[in-house]
Amino acid sequence: MAGKAPQENIDEQQLSVGRVQKKAVGIPGIMHAMEISLTQMGPVRTAQTLLKINQKDGFDCPGCAWPENDKRHKAEFCENGAKAVAEEATKRRVPPSFFAEHSVSELREWDDFRLGQQGRLTDPMYLAEGSDHYVPVSWERALEILADELKALKNPDEAIFYTSGRTSNEAAFLYQLMVRGLGTNNLPDCSNMCHESSGSALTETIGIGKGSVSLEDIYQSELILIAGQNPGTNHPRMLTALEKAKKNGAVIVAINPLPEAGLMRFENPQTVRGLVGGGSALADDFLQIKLGGDQALFQGLGKFLLEEQRRPGSPTEGRVFDSAFIETHTTGLGEYLTQLEAVSWSEIVTATGLSEAQIRATGLRLLASKATVVCWAMGLTQHKHSVAMLRDVVNVLLLQGNIGKPGAGVCPVRGHSNVQGDRTMGIFERMPASFHDALDKEFKFASPRPDGFDTVAAIEAMRDGKAGVFLGMGGNFVRATPDSDVTEAALGRLSLTAQISTKLNKSHLITGRTALILPTLGRTERDTQAGGDQRVTVEDSMSAVHASRGRLAPASQNLLSEVAIVCALATRLFETDDGGTRPGAPVADWSAMNADYSLIRKHIAAVVPGFEDFEAKIDVPGGFVLPHGPRDSRSFSTDSGLAHFTANEMEYPKVPKGRLLLQTLRSHDQYNTTIYGKDDRYRGIKNGRRVVFVNQKDLDSFGIADGTMVDLVSEWKDGVDRRAPNFRVVAYSTPVGCAAAYYPETNVLVPLDSKADVSGTPTSKSVVIRLEPVA
Repeated sequence: MAGKAPQENIDEQQLSVGRVQKKAVGIPGIMHAMEISLTQMGPVRTAQTLLKINQKDGFDCPGCAWPENDKRHKAEFCENGAKAVAEEATKRRVPPSFFAEHSVSELREWDDFRLGQQGRLTDPMYLAEGSDHYVPVSWERALEILADELKALKNPDEAIFYTSGRTSNEAAFLYQLMVRGLGTNNLPDCSNMCHESSGSALTETIGIGKGSVSLEDIYQSELILIAGQNPGTNHPRMLTALEKAKKNGAVIVAINPLPEAGLMRFENPQTVRGLVGGGSALADDFLQIKLGGDQALFQGLGKFLLEEQRRPGSPTEGRVFDSAFIETHTTGLGEYLTQLEAVSWSEIVTATGLSEAQIRATGLRLLASKATVVCWAMGLTQHKHSVAMLRDVVNVLLLQGNIGKPGAGVCPVRGHSNVQGDRTMGIFERMPASFHDALDKEFKFASPRPDGFDTVAAIEAMRDGKAGVFLGMGGNFVRATPDSDVTEAALGRLSLTAQISTKLNKSHLITGRTALILPTLGRTERDTQAGGDQRVTVEDSMSAVHASRGRLAPASQNLLSEVAIVCALATRLFETDDGGTRPGAPVADWSAMNADYSLIRKHIAAVVPGFEDFEAKIDVPGGFVLPHGPRDSRSFSTDSGLAHFTANEMEYPKVPKGRLLLQTLRSHDQYNTTIYGKDDRYRGIKNGRRVVFVNQKDLDSFGIADGTMVDLVSEWKDGVDRRAPNFRVVAYSTPVGCAAAYYPETNVLVPLDSKADVSGTPTSKSVVIRLEPVA
């Protein structure tokens, strides 16, 4: 189908700063979603797509991983979900003629927004060594180039296979099988950069790296603590769940360095009250915490509960802790309480920037609650001490038995729509032995057991000349990763970089000596194979798995599905000339699986626990929920078989005088590295992204006026100044000493070696910077 010509000449207008919003969504959200949808898709295509998002007979939103109710609204999408679909279902196209007209050198100078606005990729493209232009190449030749490069490596660990969270379960399962069949566990993914700390902490403490709550638990909760999270932008459908919980009597406490409009007041666009009745107030309290102070807050809450448990003669004496739960289901309480006793209230106040009275008031809310949920996102996961911080979140919940009962539990809110499912399917550099054993049995081979590279280790390997080939399935590796200059130089050392993508992005332009663009189907499009139209599956943040089936005609007749690309590549890697399997490779009928995805699901059912009768389960509208021991039966797959209290030394960032602690974050017109527009409506920013939010008191102390143009310069122990130039200072409500700015523009400031203990996640929420006014 012919589409509109790629959009050109997108000039950034004069940036302006207006009024900060104190409410989210409502009519402005509807209008903005429709504006972008109609511009990208036109009226007919807009109706075809938006009415099928998140429907039981439709496709899963390619945006966030927030779950759906069993009973669904006809418009089961949010503003940013509509934007995500519009980006994918756009009528704009990037044909081979585009690359003939624009050199790689030219395109490198375009910003992320302009690149993304060009539209859908239509044909495989090849960048030869020494060339500055991609040229069209047949699928046969493209896959031959990639297979030959992989087979020429001296060691399979010289290959790196990245995965984005939008990849389906079926494609992810085959991808990891192919990679392990090649002989490596180098499977870095976007989880390494966002929720790896959650998985590490939860696996250590409750035995499974996933959240323990359902939507019903949210609705039934008496107290919901929302920490380091901005639902109004990052997963707006969560606001509907919070509104329902609020109507059921829940108390909501927002814990965040920035006041977020979505947690103040929600104007639900699906209700009359939301559109014309003023909406619903959500947060009962707002704790404006210093960056990195959340561990201290939760230790303070634990200390408060301990004091109340031991307060002689009080109504709470001996009744605060859930003693029966603790005795039956946990271990390590004594060491944890000893650690709490040693922590002083003065240090807790210093670390959090909150008053002791504020923390005690939140403690009183915990005392009054019989069912508490803690939700969090990257504000808690991207610090050096993130894993310890999240262990302390679990500690507080365990004290009152808030795991495995209705209305209570841990709720890490994931980003990409199938990032949790990809991990379940084996996209991880350190899968447990039980997974390898099942995989080996099913496919009659010996999968490699040594740990592979996570994202940071992969960049280090490329930098140090220990890697030769990079293959990315989805995402935008260059713009998602830290230390941009180091990452880009590292990729340039490779012999080949290949990207399986739907749209143009920076990762197509920062390449190895040679490069491939392999265009693929999107979530909205029909996937027709030899066995007929196919469906795929995804897993949401609450462990529910369901089918997704695209309905639109593909953007180009020359697109392949991710499954088809993996199967075609695996065939070239593992099959002999007579159709047999190379010695040591997984025994699999790749062609048959490509023709009929139900065969993939049959293999998944044999390898991954909880997927028994997979095909039958997804025949049921809405799918099924995977087993979760802590939630289902208060059973914990730890070494002891019990949930673990942990004693964690309290940590928090110490910032030198004259410096600020920076967090990177999304604008409202953004989803991860995809930029939908140049506005951040809720924060009052229009027509620009290079802004830094700073407290007025800090600006006064620095002698810098609101509106000044500055360079952001990060400081790290290696002595290297990492610089993000030309940012407009915006006086804003942040804690003193803290600042915020958008990524990916500020990823350059995050040192590669600055990462979380245990999880290895880059510390994008605690970067020490100075402001240098531009002359």
